[in-house]
Amino acid sequence: MNISADTLDLLTRFGIDILAMLLLVGVLYRSQQSVPSMPLVLSSLNFGLFGALAAITAGTFNAAIGFGLFGLLSMLRLRSAAFTIKDVAYTFLALIFGLINGLPDRPIVLLIIVNIGILLVVAITDNSRGDSPTRVMRLTLEHAYSDPAEVRSVLEQKLAVKVTSIVIEDIDFVRETTALTISYVVDEAWGRASAEQVQSDGVVG
Repeated sequence: MNISADTLDLLTRFGIDILAMLLLVGVLYRSQQSVPSMPLVLSSLNFGLFGALAAITAGTFNAAIGFGLFGLLSMLRLRSAAFTIKDVAYTFLALIFGLINGLPDRPIVLLIIVNIGILLVVAITDNSRGDSPTRVMRLTLEHAYSDPAEVRSVLEQKLAVKVTSIVIEDIDFVRETTALTISYVVDEAWGRASAEQVQSDGVVG
């Protein structure tokens, strides 16, 4: 089977990109303390952009439209506190799929390879598919807490949810308040978790 020079060049660049990501995420970033979804997010951004560029450069495409599309992707941000970075990663990939599959006059084989490649990256890096669904909430406690264990106990008691992570953003000893962001397990039986309403109320006693 003869491989064209363009295909060989694409495969070579793809191999270099994979090697760079393995070193970046698998070695250098692995020792950093981060949320479990970060490898998925980093891989999604990298391979999503690589696949989009591979599809765009495979045929004629207006450069101005290309810059406009990537400007749109760069502004992707879900403002609701209920969304997680994992939600953002999947939203980004959904936009990438719409972009590359909507390009006209592109080789079908290339589009299939790019789509399957991105899906494989997600399947490999997203190791939390079997975990319980979580949500993110920002809130303020009416006391100044400096003990993480105490904060977790107070939150689980007042909100009646299982807290998976806590990030204390600010402790105000003058006003006696603690601003924080938490991730918590969603009970599917509740539908929309009542605890999510707290983010609009602002303060928890």
